[in-house]
Amino acid sequence: MQTAVIVPTYNEKDNLEPLVTQLLSLPLDIQVIIVDDNSPDGTGDLADRLAEQYAGRVQVIHRAGKLGLGTAYLAGFRRALDAGADLICTTDADFSHNPRYVPSLVNRIRQGYDLVIGSRYVPGGGTIGCTLPRKLLSWGANAFARAMLGLRAHDTTAGFRCYQREVLARMDLDTIKASGYSFLIEMLYRVQRQGWRVGEVPIIFENRRRGTSKISRDEIIKAMLTVLRLAWIRLRGTRG
Repeated sequence: MQTAVIVPTYNEKDNLEPLVTQLLSLPLDIQVIIVDDNSPDGTGDLADRLAEQYAGRVQVIHRAGKLGLGTAYLAGFRRALDAGADLICTTDADFSHNPRYVPSLVNRIRQGYDLVIGSRYVPGGGTIGCTLPRKLLSWGANAFARAMLGLRAHDTTAGFRCYQREVLARMDLDTIKASGYSFLIEMLYRVQRQGWRVGEVPIIFENRRRGTSKISRDEIIKAMLTVLRLAWIRLRGTRG
């Protein structure tokens, strides 16, 4: 099974090369798709060098600027689908999602799941290096999304995921409205609503060691508004 791993980047020059190296060393048929939003630190140039070094296994999508995490994932989804990938994974570029967990995601898919989430909130999962306010924010966001949308997954905001090809191929990706981190909640909502089987595997989330977090107050507000919009759609019983 060919597995595409989508890695959105913005100022991740210090992390990108070791991340790609570790992903490609896994005992899987992996291709890496880097989606760079015109990083001023030279991440895009490094991505091009990696694509040349690992010809056929690394692809790069260059975008004009910071267009949002969700749209970066969508660009990666379309490239992976066009390339014929069987499984499509998403991960952060900052090593908060350790590449060693990718085989666990893939193995869980092979057990009959359509979307598998690397979860902090199932037995065996957890976090390292996160402040108490960060932990409370994450816990609160997950509790809010689960309560308002009836989501069964425990880690609704996790970006470490693996999708079966058909899940994305059958979804109207152009109608997804969320563009930031709330994109992850909207995707999970749609996957569950359409009847696909969602599973989770435990991971230890490690707070980034290099660079700065991309989560802002605006992103938090957008996520809350996305949950409220989807909750209204759910209440009305319409398709969203």
